[in-house]
Amino acid sequence: MKAAALYGTIVCVALTLVSAPTAPAASPAAPASPAPASPSPAPGLGTAPTSAEAAGTELAAARAAATGISFGPCPEEEMLPDSLRCGTVAVPLDYADPYGRQVELVVSRARASGKADEHQGSLVYNPGGPGASSITFPLVGELPEWKEIARAYDVVGYAPRGVIPSAPLSCQDPADFAEAPSDLPVHPSAAYKQRRIERAKAYAEGCARDAGPSLRHYTSLDNARDLDVLRAALGERKLTFMGASYGTYLGALYATLFPSHVRRMVFDSAVDPAPGQIWYRSHLDQSLAFESRWEDFRIWVAKHDATYHLGTSPEAVRRSYDTVRKAVAERPAGGKVGPAQLHSALLGALYYDDYWAMRATALSEYVRGNPKPLADQASPRAAAARDNENAHAVHTAVRCNDAPWPTDWRVWDRDHTAVAAIAPFETWAGAWANLPCAYWPAPRQEPVDVGTEWGELPPVLILAAERDAATPYEGALALQRRLRGAALVTERDSGSHGVGGSTNTCVNKHLETYLLTGRTPVRRAECAPHREPNPVSLERRAGLRTPVPTV
Repeated sequence: MKAAALYGTIVCVALTLVSAPTAPAASPAAPASPAPASPSPAPGLGTAPTSAEAAGTELAAARAAATGISFGPCPEEEMLPDSLRCGTVAVPLDYADPYGRQVELVVSRARASGKADEHQGSLVYNPGGPGASSITFPLVGELPEWKEIARAYDVVGYAPRGVIPSAPLSCQDPADFAEAPSDLPVHPSAAYKQRRIERAKAYAEGCARDAGPSLRHYTSLDNARDLDVLRAALGERKLTFMGASYGTYLGALYATLFPSHVRRMVFDSAVDPAPGQIWYRSHLDQSLAFESRWEDFRIWVAKHDATYHLGTSPEAVRRSYDTVRKAVAERPAGGKVGPAQLHSALLGALYYDDYWAMRATALSEYVRGNPKPLADQASPRAAAARDNENAHAVHTAVRCNDAPWPTDWRVWDRDHTAVAAIAPFETWAGAWANLPCAYWPAPRQEPVDVGTEWGELPPVLILAAERDAATPYEGALALQRRLRGAALVTERDSGSHGVGGSTNTCVNKHLETYLLTGRTPVRRAECAPHREPNPVSLERRAGLRTPVPTV
């Protein structure tokens, strides 16, 4: 098991988000954009509360510190080893009403394996999303890349509010969410766009129907407040935290709201936290970055044409992909993989180059007449439908609640048509995933202006891959500017999403040094890229050519 795979929990789930169908249409009219609710800052240690939410956070944290967490066996459905222990911590649904309804967050922990004099407290991890759980993350202590860190820290994971099993949110029937196969035109017609508008409206209505008035309380600000309550429940005066992807935005909010509560923080694959980027603009920037990463993949496949026979140039590989896309639109691979599922599988390879050989092999075999590898890799898994639908629901709710989104379809159409003209691979797929935010029934917030001044934070560490598409590199630079004194480690000429604790020993050394000693590079450091994937064809794995069924 690789650490990158653990980092990718939400990303792999989110791959289904951009292409998954939603329920049929309901209301034809878009609601008016609600007035934004301005968030209030929370206090640092020893400061007076300045808002109802800040006072509620302080009270909830004090209550959690007194109660602690009673760790015992983990929920059976998680199927975790006995080395991992689980418990719960109660957080207010609404921090302005801390005595009102509570939500129980499920927390997991693996005790530090070192001696008592090596112990440095708890390391809390958030894998991103929003919508991902890190309950399995403490198992990284079994990996060599994490061995020394796991000697020093109790490694802690948790399921954020709304994420299974922490009072899970749902917006539609999981079976409908996993419906397959489905179409996903690169340049959609007016009729197709209208169908997706209707689905987006229905999906937003489903979220409101399931959550009721509590829908407005799935926000990044609430997640940051929950993190402070978790800190207190763990008995930590200050937080040691590592966040990946969206987890970096959560960490940046926490650092802004609670700077004096921070001990150490790692931001792996950083989101640009500028208020104007959250979240509509960041989605459009992602589409442009994915187009570049799509080209990286095709260049690599072309370089290994002797293995894959998909073309000796990136354009030739694109034509092979388009051929497969057209074929599965007419006859889905394995009866389940249409263009949307094909796209989702290839998108996974743009997050992690670990998948490059697998996906190239699946395309190659399909072109040769063998659809089974593609069907095996890209078919929706019925067993994962509930988890995937839940992750999508939380992902949607948090992003829609966090910030204003355009409520006029003409704005979406104009912007996405322009971006798709130069970056067609992901643009419209991403639009359909986010479109419920145009018709969202809950109040939107105005994003916090993330940032700290010199001396407010201890040294913090940012990790980034230069060609990461999910969180483009400019986000790491922007975060460093906003968190004064932060250090940045860059993996040059690489694009995998989530680089800490993975395959780059240079990056891992910086991560380990920081978490164990608190030392960072003076300002910026660079690491050479990790090794390119090794092309392995289906033939080579099998040792001989297997019979190819007729398509």
